[in-house]
Amino acid sequence: MAAPPENYDALPMDWVGDWAGRRAKIAPRRRAVYESDTDRRYSFGEINDRANRVGTYLVDRLGLQKGDRVCFIGRNRIEPIDLYMACGKTGIILSPLSYRLTKRELDELLERIEPQALFYEDFFSDLVESLSLPETVREVVEFGDGDCRYGSEVMTTEPRDVNVPLAMQDTFLYIHTGGTTATPKVCIVSHRQMVWNSVDLIVSATDAMTERSELLIFPFFHIGGWNTLTPIFQSGGYTVLMRQFDPGVALDLIDREKINHMGAVEAMLKFMADHPKFGEASLESLTGITTAGAPCAAVTMKHFWDRGIPVSQSYGLTEAGPSNFVHSGLDESWEELTEHHASIGTSFYHCDYRIVDDETLEPVAKGEEGVLLMRSLHNFDGYLKQPERNEKVFAEGGWIYSGDRAREDEDGYVYLVGRADNMFVSGGENVSPEEIENVLTEHPAVAQAAVIPMNDERWGQVPLAIVVAAQGETPSEEDMTRHCNTQLARYKVPKSFVVADSLPLTGAGKIDRNALARTYTPS
Repeated sequence: MAAPPENYDALPMDWVGDWAGRRAKIAPRRRAVYESDTDRRYSFGEINDRANRVGTYLVDRLGLQKGDRVCFIGRNRIEPIDLYMACGKTGIILSPLSYRLTKRELDELLERIEPQALFYEDFFSDLVESLSLPETVREVVEFGDGDCRYGSEVMTTEPRDVNVPLAMQDTFLYIHTGGTTATPKVCIVSHRQMVWNSVDLIVSATDAMTERSELLIFPFFHIGGWNTLTPIFQSGGYTVLMRQFDPGVALDLIDREKINHMGAVEAMLKFMADHPKFGEASLESLTGITTAGAPCAAVTMKHFWDRGIPVSQSYGLTEAGPSNFVHSGLDESWEELTEHHASIGTSFYHCDYRIVDDETLEPVAKGEEGVLLMRSLHNFDGYLKQPERNEKVFAEGGWIYSGDRAREDEDGYVYLVGRADNMFVSGGENVSPEEIENVLTEHPAVAQAAVIPMNDERWGQVPLAIVVAAQGETPSEEDMTRHCNTQLARYKVPKSFVVADSLPLTGAGKIDRNALARTYTPS
């Protein structure tokens, strides 16, 4: 006999990472994943078999071992899931790369990650061929629908049980996050983080995830893709894949596959509501939509509210979650849910939060704005090879500094106000662009909005708004000014408006404020 372990997070256990194997033992014939583009359905047993084939190939053919890195570039298809499950079994670190990034950004990420293998979808062969791969890369493997090495070599590998005991503190993923001023940061994500976040999502769900039929729209190069798949897979639910978002296909899949939940960003919901099929679609199976990425305007939610579908906000950071807050509406009336539609609700069951003064980091009173801090067992383990950035995100006591400004009302509803680091000063007052953007997108003629500072002789800087018109609308400067005047302090009301066809985005899908500044406020 022996003394109890001092730290269970450091204790290797057979189950950690073996999501495919564990679920296959419980329900091998139960449906797990549907790949809509190929019309292929996979049971949990089939997913486990594929994971063992890929794991055997990685370990026996490529000679990879725990702690080695594998990157992939591809859309939402079965092969990234194979890699995710295989890496979970073997202790190999999986690092998805965004196909939206440029060669320069990808080259810098590859140099930092130093992968031993790169898997890529043939759809992106030109991009991959342009990359400057580091010397660590031993093998480059293509996958696709036609003849490719993945099908002829990887999937024909004789499978064996490749699962090895792993500790909760072992690294599982390298996930890069979006930025507008530099190459994206790489977050070190442990098994502990993914397990505990999965637990929080399951506990906080308004339904039983075992019965969940989820339309997975978030891309697999983003933590949101894996954060959607993992708790549903672990619970024995059903996930439907789309390689890339198409509003008409999404509406078809909801009805055909009887989807009962989906997560989306606001732009996706706009596209769906504007699609000719929206009025024809039944949507009777859809019992909830959760928005993420950025606040969603009521005008967008209303299209689904009018169909009897609750839409609620969520919030999280790769560094602190990936999921931390949700407005579940579990015991709210329809009127209460819609009244507090702009709120991200409250934190998950196992997540602490504080709203603090940006300078002192002391908690502010309810109703006052401050910076949001979060702490939980699903905090990340820091940025890869960037200690100077770690010092800016970790606060004493295990808190993650989000950089997001928030306030909490007297009833406990938390609202995002904007980003601390996008603020600018106008006449001595702090101005948050996101706050103005949220007000502008509540205007029925405005589909999207971005606000940047422009120089002003009197006030130093004043807000400039760039807006994209809603379908069939022509927003006027007079109407938008009047709308803002009713909801914003005068110094926050944009002094000028520009109507644009679209807003530039970064590789992570966020507003590229630097590109806007170069276009509309050149020095």
